[in-house]
Amino acid sequence: MFRTAVRNVLAHKARLLMTVLAVMLGVAFVSGTLVFTDTLGNAFRKQSAKSYDNVAVAVTTYASQQEEEFKGVDTATLKKIQGLEGVEEATGRVSGFAGVADADGKLIGNGWSNTGANFSPGKDDQYTFIDGSGPAQAGQVALDKDSADKGDYRVGEPVRVATNGPVKEFTLSGVFTTEDGAVNAGGSLVLFDTAVAQQLYLKPGVFQKVMISAAPGATAQQLLDSVKPLLPKFADAETGKALADEQAAQIKKELNNLNTMLLAFAGIALFVGIFLIANTFTMLVAQRTRELALMRAVGASRRQVKRSVLLEAGVVGAIASVTGFLLGLGLAVGLRSAMSLTGAKIPAGPLVISPTAIAAALGVGILVTVLAAWLPARRAAKIPPVAAMSSVHAVATTKSLIVRNSIGGVFALLGAAGIVAGAAAGKDGKMFIAGGAFLALIGVIILIPLLSRPVIALVRPLLMKLFGVSGKLAAQNAVRNPRRTGATASALAIGLTLVTGISVLGVTLGQAVDRMTTDNIKADYMVSMANGDSLDESALKALEKADGVSAVSPQQAVWLETGSSGYSASGVTPGDVQKVLAVKTLSGSLDTLADGGIAVSEKTAKSNGWKTGDTVTVTYEDEKKGKLKVGALYEDNEFLSPILMPKAVADAHTPHPEIREIYLKMDGGASEANEQVVVDALGDNPAMSIMDRQDIRDMFGGFVNTALNIMYGLLAMALIIAVLGVVNTLAMSVFERQQEIGMVRAIGLDKRRVKRMIRLEAVVISVFGALVGVGLGTFLGWAIGKTLAPSIPEYALVIPWDRLALFLALAGLVGVLASLWPARSAAKLNMLTAIKTE
Repeated sequence: MFRTAVRNVLAHKARLLMTVLAVMLGVAFVSGTLVFTDTLGNAFRKQSAKSYDNVAVAVTTYASQQEEEFKGVDTATLKKIQGLEGVEEATGRVSGFAGVADADGKLIGNGWSNTGANFSPGKDDQYTFIDGSGPAQAGQVALDKDSADKGDYRVGEPVRVATNGPVKEFTLSGVFTTEDGAVNAGGSLVLFDTAVAQQLYLKPGVFQKVMISAAPGATAQQLLDSVKPLLPKFADAETGKALADEQAAQIKKELNNLNTMLLAFAGIALFVGIFLIANTFTMLVAQRTRELALMRAVGASRRQVKRSVLLEAGVVGAIASVTGFLLGLGLAVGLRSAMSLTGAKIPAGPLVISPTAIAAALGVGILVTVLAAWLPARRAAKIPPVAAMSSVHAVATTKSLIVRNSIGGVFALLGAAGIVAGAAAGKDGKMFIAGGAFLALIGVIILIPLLSRPVIALVRPLLMKLFGVSGKLAAQNAVRNPRRTGATASALAIGLTLVTGISVLGVTLGQAVDRMTTDNIKADYMVSMANGDSLDESALKALEKADGVSAVSPQQAVWLETGSSGYSASGVTPGDVQKVLAVKTLSGSLDTLADGGIAVSEKTAKSNGWKTGDTVTVTYEDEKKGKLKVGALYEDNEFLSPILMPKAVADAHTPHPEIREIYLKMDGGASEANEQVVVDALGDNPAMSIMDRQDIRDMFGGFVNTALNIMYGLLAMALIIAVLGVVNTLAMSVFERQQEIGMVRAIGLDKRRVKRMIRLEAVVISVFGALVGVGLGTFLGWAIGKTLAPSIPEYALVIPWDRLALFLALAGLVGVLASLWPARSAAKLNMLTAIKTE
């Protein structure tokens, strides 16, 4: 039977081509994902381990200019550490944000990973100078090679460096290469003289970290035990190996999340491929009814026939899996290159091909193919020997169709009920929707053959009117075998259900965010740091003095405690805050902020039983207590903290103000001239982001659009496999209907109309599947949106009719493209040969 299976695969290799392609693409997705994440993980782990190669013990203090409670390691303590027995070298480190501009004045790097640090050569450093040297005095800096190239900087030239304060000018002393994680992540690295770095990021004579290397004969544990008693409160000390292991574990965790997401989409692609495989073997079994019956007649048992079909599937799966695995290696290399194009530098390292990746690729490919072929194999085993007398194979009985449709109806109803129940439950209904979506999808897949007849019957008159005989025959052929049509349409339906659901949800969320921005921001500009850190007080003072600024207010982060509860508050400018942000007063007046009062959001006031005129006892960040009078209640706003208070009151209890954003209103509104005024007032600081209202809308909406595009890209594989399914069904259908095509050619249907008939059949099947997918996807998008609505005040369902129309149009185009080869094959059939075909 094995020889028979192999011979059948070779005999039907053209008809099995699409099955091989479908499995191959799915396996490539799986193997590519596993190899890519293994390669990435290995490269980052090696880089992490390398950074601690010469570090026996690392000391971390968490010291910063804002947190006086966390003490750094001072110079005296560092000298004590250096004098310990077994210490070969101890180097102090201090770092923070720093960035440089390119020729156009724009920040080089992504902002969040732009780093500045002190230059203190030691065994733990990760930089190699290729030009010049490290900074030797206060007015010098060194730059990483990538940043120097992007800014076209040369040694000896001036470099404007931005930190959280005003921009300062330094002389470039050297350029270096580095494997520093900040640079590899798409940022930049600026090295300062140690005294300058301490002044910028901490205070003179104090370090945030100390890296200690061991002398020959000393162990890391011995040094750790000696160092710990010398450290300030809240400081941590760990061995270099422990830190490397922790980073390796963190890298593994993050890559596992990426791995899971990519494999989920690979699973979707393979699930879609199941329909193609099952359809292929169902049609092959139907076309080989006489052959299989003859095998039964000459002594083959049902088990042998079934095993023969499953062996064929196994051979096909093995070939597709091996090919798919090789394609997956190319995909992994491509993904790595794509990441480099986005600005992220991937550490050098070999392609990692693990036994797990090989086993998963081969196992998944063969298993999916065999499982998909199980039902066709079971049907093949039921073919009686008497069927050898006729080429007519058994059709589905009325009883079997009733059972199938009843089961499908039950699944669909249960699924719909679960989805509706989840939507009604709000934010707690996600699990109901997930379960309901699964049941509904299974139900629709089972019912698709039943749905195909009435839906296609609706378009039959239109096809007849527009395309005549070709249209009529296409509509009839599309429903001649509802199960086959259903299986083909199901693949497209699954892909478009996910794409449509994501689109409905994404567009709805995008417009909700857009409305939030439009409705809640009155300011012409918002100023913030590119790295998301706090702005220096000098930026606010500069903007307050700038010409043309009619209103300016910061949002200064403040923490207040009232009783057992803590609240995030914002220090704002009284009189200006309502001009730059939409603060809808429910009671009282915001003018009371000028008198030292506070304004409280509706939800916060309700939860505490506060009302206008009440006096609230609070504890400030400096642990001093005070009494604040509630002067106004306002409607909750996503851009406002639960409590607004005068900036002057906040400053009295906050040594280092944390200004996250500054909002500006300008005379004459947003314009190029006014934006230049803001840029000049801030000293042309590349580290400060200046956004008008449209930029703010684009920033928030950009997250949604980026997520949508990623989802579309990941689902593309499933849709490609669905298209292969249409090609496969049509090609095998043409082969199966050779005699019929020869007859219609003989009675006058020319080649052009035969091609048109096949093309229309493909379009009908594709659009039918798309309609089912679009309908179910919209339903799911609505339900999921209901669970998010409570946390998004401006949420309102938006159905993107333009995108849905585009999906249907693309489905039609898919049908046309999928039919090119089958239609050409049908038109080329010799009439007499086709008529003689059994």
